[in-house]
Amino acid sequence: IYDMVHYGHSNQLRQAKAMGDHLVVGVHTDEEISKHKGPPVFTQEERYKMVRAIKWVDEIVEGAPYVTTLQTLDKHNCDFCVHGDDITLTVDGRDTYEEVKRMDRYRECKRTQGVSTTDLVGRMLLMTKAHHTNMDNSDYQQHAGNLGKGPKGHSPWTGVSQFLQTSQKIIQFASGKEPQAGDTIIYVAGAFDLFHIGHVDFLETVFRQAERPYIIVGLHFDQEVNRYKGKNYPIMNIHERTLSVLACRYVSEVVIGAPYAVGKDLLDHFKEPKKRGIFRMIDSGNGLTTDIIVQRIIENRLQFEARNQKKEAKEIAVIQALKRREGGEKSRPAAQ
Repeated sequence: IYDMVHYGHSNQLRQAKAMGDHLVVGVHTDEEISKHKGPPVFTQEERYKMVRAIKWVDEIVEGAPYVTTLQTLDKHNCDFCVHGDDITLTVDGRDTYEEVKRMDRYRECKRTQGVSTTDLVGRMLLMTKAHHTNMDNSDYQQHAGNLGKGPKGHSPWTGVSQFLQTSQKIIQFASGKEPQAGDTIIYVAGAFDLFHIGHVDFLETVFRQAERPYIIVGLHFDQEVNRYKGKNYPIMNIHERTLSVLACRYVSEVVIGAPYAVGKDLLDHFKEPKKRGIFRMIDSGNGLTTDIIVQRIIENRLQFEARNQKKEAKEIAVIQALKRREGGEKSRPAAQ
């Protein structure tokens, strides 16, 4: 689906790319998603563009079928497909990867702990400044509970857990490339909160400003973002925003905790020429903002709550069926 793309999706794609040579990503249509899960936050055109911007993606298939079959893989010359270690179900509760699993053309990657669309929606609905540092807050738990807990229990795949940043994760996402002679070093700064298609369009426009661009993105600390944006911003903390930006194919480097004011010391640090008058205003042609996304979520809150509860109910039914099957196999006597 790749709706509200976050660093968990990017990490899945990073792991998938490491399993082969050429990564093809199938993205479903709005109609297909609405049928099986409920309406997406972003349109299919927005989602196609967002996935294309992730640096590990070589190719995308627009309007990919919700159920992945051998025919799907053969049509796009794929040896196998990859999915996270959660389960994806059709509207009637069937595993969407059943056929390719049976024919051993399925691989699995680890789900990224601490982030999910459910979690992010919960944060957007919670109007407090400390939501990303205080997951025990009762208001947060209430929103998260409504969004990620069905009437008959809790699924391990649809829910909320807290993200823990590690240096290894940053290394995995970072390009590790230094600027080379002849590169044009371009510095941009901001919150880049809920990294979205508006940010992608801006960074793509910046990328096209030079023949060999080396784009450095300065990310402001959470307290700084809250100072100039107010409300409950940023929705994502500095560690999460770092990974989201590093996953973008147009970005070469990130400054974690960049100063709000760009001064001589910062420019000199990146060996920028001593000339001044080097500031440019760029129009991305996209008016989407984090505020607009939050507004979309708030307006459709009840739909998202219902969607997640329905999804979780199906997952719990599968877990219970698997347990019953395992129990039956254990109690069956050995053949004589």
